[in-house]
Amino acid sequence: MKRFAHGLVLGKFYPPHAGHHHLVRTARDRCERLTVLVCASSVESVSLADRVAWMREVHPDVTVVGAVDDTRMDLHDPAVWDAHMAVFTAAVPEPVDAVFTSESYGDELARRFGAESVCVDPGRTVFPVSGTAVRADPAGCWDYLEPPVRAALTRRVVVLGAESTGTTTLARDLAAHYRRRGGIWAHTGYVAEYGREFSERKLAALRGRWPDAQWEDVTFTTHDFPLIAETQNAREEAAARTGSPLLVCDTDSFATTVWHERYVGGRNPLVERTADRVTHHLWLLTDHEGVAFEDDGLRDGEELRPWMTERFRAELTRTGRTFTEVTGDRQERLAAAVTAVDALLADGWDFAAPLPERR
Repeated sequence: MKRFAHGLVLGKFYPPHAGHHHLVRTARDRCERLTVLVCASSVESVSLADRVAWMREVHPDVTVVGAVDDTRMDLHDPAVWDAHMAVFTAAVPEPVDAVFTSESYGDELARRFGAESVCVDPGRTVFPVSGTAVRADPAGCWDYLEPPVRAALTRRVVVLGAESTGTTTLARDLAAHYRRRGGIWAHTGYVAEYGREFSERKLAALRGRWPDAQWEDVTFTTHDFPLIAETQNAREEAAARTGSPLLVCDTDSFATTVWHERYVGGRNPLVERTADRVTHHLWLLTDHEGVAFEDDGLRDGEELRPWMTERFRAELTRTGRTFTEVTGDRQERLAAAVTAVDALLADGWDFAAPLPERR
């Protein structure tokens, strides 16, 4: 099989899927060096930077570059071809020996590069998927997506609330409910509250010095909370890469901003910035009414529950986050949560349409 010195793969990768990766790996196996050119238009709703980062992560052994191309596609217009080629050659100025595509325009693209055209699985028989199909139904195409794309598309639902208001119970019940649906949903992830783990370690460390120490002897500083928020984010990201299109989180870094108020007082700007770095899609606020306070050895704020519920409600509202309050018994709360999550999933992903194409 003929090998090439420098190959080129070009596409929108909006978003990248298994068919794209098959094309890139096929080309890499036949080239001494391969460049992947990611072209994005300004009207599309996934940034060029994200697409380039995703392709670099999945294909660390190739060169991935990006370019903004706001010219519509018209395979029958030489002037349009010229406009595209100006973008392509500016991004990839060095000579190209082979252009690898699965598209009908591959021969003309290769001719304009002065390269050989190599067609790879034009019928999409190896991976029957397309960017159009992924944009229309990401959940239906989930098995064709790599971890970084899954993490970006996962719908993240956060359960939060005051102490002993059933947040962990609801989060676990909600994740289990969707796992029972089977298929891709069987892998629905659940992310536990890192702040609790952190608190357990603080208490254990204190008891290592004073065996009789109790929870009320533990103290927090403002410097504890950025670590809690960052670790919570990192664990969510790891879970989103391997799970279903839904991730259920028992609290999040946004909730950490309120917990900082509760234990230290005031706000911590670093925690605020950390909370704003991750996009969640729905918050479920557990009401304290009707829930008995249970002291599990890491709680001492029964009288603060109404204040905390109001602080969560106020901050969710102030920051424009989408949230639903859940009340009632365990079954009623789960039913309300499922209704809210089903509505979120039914809304879809709302990809912006790419530029019109005339093929």
